[in-house]
Amino acid sequence: MAGLEESHRLPKRKRTRMTICTYNARTLASEAAIEDLMMQAKTIKYDVIGLTETRRRHPLNAVYKTGEELFLGTCDSRGVGGVGVLVNTSMAKNIDSFEQLGSDVCGREDVVQHQL
Repeated sequence: MAGLEESHRLPKRKRTRMTICTYNARTLASEAAIEDLMMQAKTIKYDVIGLTETRRRHPLNAVYKTGEELFLGTCDSRGVGGVGVLVNTSMAKNIDSFEQLGSDVCGREDVVQHQL
């Protein structure tokens, strides 16, 4: 019976550990504020940083020389809200798209490949 039970087990999946952080940016409307964010991000270990209160009037999708990707949505008409995502080099290859669902909500599609 023990051999029969073994044959019905599902294969183990590869586990991937991710470090996800959140950050209240207070504003990322200027290039200087974005540069400050990128400098601060270098001081921590992260795979993805969810950004809130970005307060940008225009969306921004940027790929840096380091391989990091920054996706910023827009705020509402009063200059309130705005969300974004900073993705570390290790995870950037897994991002397929970024979509802002509202001034306070975003979504991103991951293309995740697991080896069985």
